[in-house]
Amino acid sequence: MNAPKRSASTSLVDEAYEQIRRRILDNLWPPGHRALEQEVALALGMSRTPVREALMRLQNEGLVEVIPRHGMRVLPVSPTDMREIYQILTALECMAAELLAQRLPGDRELKPLVDATKAMDKALKAEDLDAWAAADERFHAHLVELAGNRQLQATVLNYWDRAHRARMFTLRLRPKPVNSTKEHMQMVERLLAGDAAGAAAVTRAHRERANRELVAIFEHFRLAQM
Repeated sequence: MNAPKRSASTSLVDEAYEQIRRRILDNLWPPGHRALEQEVALALGMSRTPVREALMRLQNEGLVEVIPRHGMRVLPVSPTDMREIYQILTALECMAAELLAQRLPGDRELKPLVDATKAMDKALKAEDLDAWAAADERFHAHLVELAGNRQLQATVLNYWDRAHRARMFTLRLRPKPVNSTKEHMQMVERLLAGDAAGAAAVTRAHRERANRELVAIFEHFRLAQM
């Protein structure tokens, strides 16, 4: 049975949602950014109706506040939010690593993890932090996907978006991320060995280090929220 086709209006709402969401997550519209509904519509090149519906969806996700007659405001992320989000991501990614290791994956299955890590190393040598961040996220996305648990993957992605915004905001404030490629390869080694406990331990140490660095930036620069 074929899936019902989406209406043109639904498609426009989805497009507006994705465009606004991406601008927020990549900090093109940073925390505190305000815009009238008409301004958002003009920026996206569409009418106000799909923009209004998209903003309501984003408000339900905690990314914006819709202000009647005043458009929208991009909501901040606090250090407490980030600490809690990283605790959740750490627990879920450790579970993903355990599930994957228990399956005894081979070199071919883990190739996306190795390729992403090599891309991180190449980007770092080229001083391209944006490419490094994109490759780092590919590694973690593949790790969760390869675990084979769709509900776990969906839950991770829900929190990942909010973590992405803070990571991109602090990307050039952090020390040079030289430890990540080494830690990623240690993860791959434990996965290849079928060492579920070891893979989870490396994943936990990796995530906890990243969390400490991120929170330290908030505290050093006295960012009560971003």
